[in-house]
Amino acid sequence: MKKIVSLLLCVLMLCVSFSALADAQKVGVSMPTKDLQRWNQDGENMKNLLEEAGYEVDLQFAANDVQQQLNQVTNMINNGCEVVVISAIEGSSLGSALDLAKEKNIPVIAYDRLLMDNEWVSYYATFDNYMVGTVQGTYVKEALDLENADGPFYMEITAGDPGDNNANYFYSGAMDVLNPYIESGKIIVKSGQTAFSDVATPTWKTEVAQTRASSILSSFYADGSSIDAWLCSNDSTAMGVINALEDNYDGDWPIITGQDCDKSNVKKMIEGKQSMSVFKDTRTLAAQVVKMVGQILSGEEVEVNDTETYDNHIIVVPSFLCEPVFGDVNNYVELLLDSGYYTEDDLK
Repeated sequence: MKKIVSLLLCVLMLCVSFSALADAQKVGVSMPTKDLQRWNQDGENMKNLLEEAGYEVDLQFAANDVQQQLNQVTNMINNGCEVVVISAIEGSSLGSALDLAKEKNIPVIAYDRLLMDNEWVSYYATFDNYMVGTVQGTYVKEALDLENADGPFYMEITAGDPGDNNANYFYSGAMDVLNPYIESGKIIVKSGQTAFSDVATPTWKTEVAQTRASSILSSFYADGSSIDAWLCSNDSTAMGVINALEDNYDGDWPIITGQDCDKSNVKKMIEGKQSMSVFKDTRTLAAQVVKMVGQILSGEEVEVNDTETYDNHIIVVPSFLCEPVFGDVNNYVELLLDSGYYTEDDLK
């Protein structure tokens, strides 16, 4: 009799478990690619946190293929996701999926890349992207002591993907700091390439940045001219510039900026090849998005701290901005190792 009761209890527990699983609310998470370290981390961090909170998660990576991401998001909406979190490859490319989400009344959170040209964007979660640029520009300004030094200093610029709305904020923040020195002649950009359209790097590809940097070096610095700084918007483009310099440059090593604190770039900081990288702790951002998802699904007021900045050409999207900080060889241990973001083995 006891065996029968135990068996019935086991069956009952299994039924309860299956019922809870069936009742779990489903959340879609669309990431642009696995090619960059940060998107792997972002996607897995969010998936783990959402599952810990009791949600079923459909996590997809789109291999930097716009049509693939459109198909994936459309499938998420059609397959029962009650909230969809999207980090877009190209901000204006998902209009038909957003229209479908509107038709089904499914909230959409834009993650770290603003979704453009559509009214159906419920919230935006990101870091203060203009501040990222000002941190980079201020680092260059202080490292060259532009307020006091005579100059001139020679600098080149490598920005991000023109299809990523954030790239404009990174570029604008940095250039707002450095443009006065360019206009006064204290900073000289020998290539003459200063407009965003001239310095952008499609898809943020290291190889694209490297090809352009190599061309600049062979065209404008083959005479032995020194480069004092190379402003790079993120780590993948910084790595392209570093590769080009290693192959084509014999002068004193320039200041090189970056963003994301990718493992390979932190190693370059330790080697003295990259000067700094803006650290955006994606654990913080992922945790904030999970909180926002929970607030949406429970009918609570969703926490935001910016309702004025992020205009997607149709609406100003209510946003939550996390604050970035910079890392360099002097603070990476405290910032990245002591915090548990990386282990010592990660940086060997």
